[in-house]
Amino acid sequence: MQPMQEIVDAITSGEASSADFAALEVPEHYTGALLRQEDEKMFDGVATRDRDPRKSLRIEDVPVPEVGPGEALVAVMASSINYNTVWSAIFEPVSTFGFLRRYGRTSPLAKRHDLPYHVIGSDLSGVVLRTGPGVHVWHPGDKVVAHCQSVELESPLGHNDTMLDPEQRIWGFETNFGGLAQLALVKANQLLEKPAHLNWEEAASPGLVNSTAYRQLVSRNGAGMKQGDIVLIWGASGGLGSYATQMALNGGATPVCVVSSPEKADIVRSMGAELIIDRNVENYRFWKDESTQDPSEWKRLGSKIRELTGGDDVDIVFEHPGRETFGASVYVARKGGTIVTCASTSGYMHEYDNRYFWMNLKRIVGSHFANYREAWEANRLIQRGKLHPTLSKAYPLAETGQAAFEVHRNMHQGKVGVLCLAEEEGMGVTNPELRAQHLDAINRFREK
Repeated sequence: MQPMQEIVDAITSGEASSADFAALEVPEHYTGALLRQEDEKMFDGVATRDRDPRKSLRIEDVPVPEVGPGEALVAVMASSINYNTVWSAIFEPVSTFGFLRRYGRTSPLAKRHDLPYHVIGSDLSGVVLRTGPGVHVWHPGDKVVAHCQSVELESPLGHNDTMLDPEQRIWGFETNFGGLAQLALVKANQLLEKPAHLNWEEAASPGLVNSTAYRQLVSRNGAGMKQGDIVLIWGASGGLGSYATQMALNGGATPVCVVSSPEKADIVRSMGAELIIDRNVENYRFWKDESTQDPSEWKRLGSKIRELTGGDDVDIVFEHPGRETFGASVYVARKGGTIVTCASTSGYMHEYDNRYFWMNLKRIVGSHFANYREAWEANRLIQRGKLHPTLSKAYPLAETGQAAFEVHRNMHQGKVGVLCLAEEEGMGVTNPELRAQHLDAINRFREK
């Protein structure tokens, strides 16, 4: 029997011990979704929307990397698509091979990442196979999920908040050996306990977006949301916004959910949100042309918000579309309010009218992923059934390109999963009682 199949059999049997996993042979090669350096110019001159991840993402076998100090090799049962998967696959705003080259220059161990191929992916659920020297908390056989912050922590600058470490990187985007593969290499301090009531693909879907939303909205490093706040959430049914919506509802805040279709409005309504704006129905046009915004449309959005809230402006704007919406976001925040921003999926060059910002004492807070404690807190909310996965569908690893294409074209809702070693959907649940309590919420996003 081939080593990879023996690994799968040990995981699915549910009976293998830590010693059994430690004794399993690790194969010399594994299959992953990857980019080739030779293709990094393939979309030059092609508009962003027309860049097709199905053309650039390859499914190929590559050598298994050595496990270094403080690292773990994980058998990946499932992963998911994030927007950084799309950025990687369309080589925009930059090719990720530049990240790998810079990382490779930092140490002999990091040199392993500088390769002519890049195995991508920033989420996983799976089982630990091997750990390197200095790893004592995690052992072969542990069922885990991984958050995507990779840090070196050799500088004092990262020890108050590890996101400030000068060598902080996003695993699977700025490092190699990511989660869209049969095996993945992570730092041991990326690992978190897998929620026992979720199957593999559900457990793989929250990692990046749930932790990002937690820091951005709840943490003192972000907006520091409190009870009673009114929060405008762009893309409220999407991978990031769906967690922000749940956090607002759980935390005693009132979300004002911006969506783009009646179907997505139904999703956030089923979560318990009551104040919903369908931007396509309202037909907002925040830009007159490529270089000119229309403040009258900002004002129209502000009026719609006050109509829904009974006259109140929003305390927090949960921003991630970026260029398209940022001027409106700054305008609609209340006096003294906060615009907390990450990602910029519609463009990075933000423009806004500073009079509405400086004269009204507003704050713009930059937020980027999460530190280990924030990721742990976000995962604990999932474990306790306080937040629920927002997975809509799952593709096999061989169709990762199609999955990324759908996210690129906004053809999805919630998160799109990828089955790696999991042979079919629905595997991996070890707490069916908790699952039964939350089954309706877990299934909320699944395509019927």
